[in-house]
Amino acid sequence: MMRRLFPHPLLSLGVLAMWLALQSSLAPATVLMGLILAVLTPFAMRALEPERPKVGSPLRILELAGVVLKDIVRSNYAVASILLGRRGRERVSGFVRIKLDLRDRYGLAALAIILTATPGTLWVQYDAATGTLLLHVFDLLDENEWRRLVKERYERRLREIFE
Repeated sequence: MMRRLFPHPLLSLGVLAMWLALQSSLAPATVLMGLILAVLTPFAMRALEPERPKVGSPLRILELAGVVLKDIVRSNYAVASILLGRRGRERVSGFVRIKLDLRDRYGLAALAIILTATPGTLWVQYDAATGTLLLHVFDLLDENEWRRLVKERYERRLREIFE
């Protein structure tokens, strides 16, 4: 009975707490409205509830995390060097189109987070019909090198994890 009334108890609790915090009141009407919202919101969320991801080997996840951490540190240094003027040449920003084989939405979301969290790169657009990613690169030297890097360092590992 409780599971039917509260299919997502943490969501219900969060909605109630947020409502009370936003209202700054514990008046009976405020609490009652918060309870109504806390009961109804999870039912509205059922329509949005995605399927659970199929995640592969935890070792692959750790391997990818290590690669991403290393790349973020390296990219921070490279971007800082450019911004502080330690490089003798002018930087050239640009866009790279990358044809992805990865189709799993959780894998694509993870790739978007990885690329956007890495200084110097930004996930701009993804065309699901063609599987093409548009990536902005702060210091673009070689488009093919960026395609290779994304496909071999990130996409391959994400496919092993999610597909």
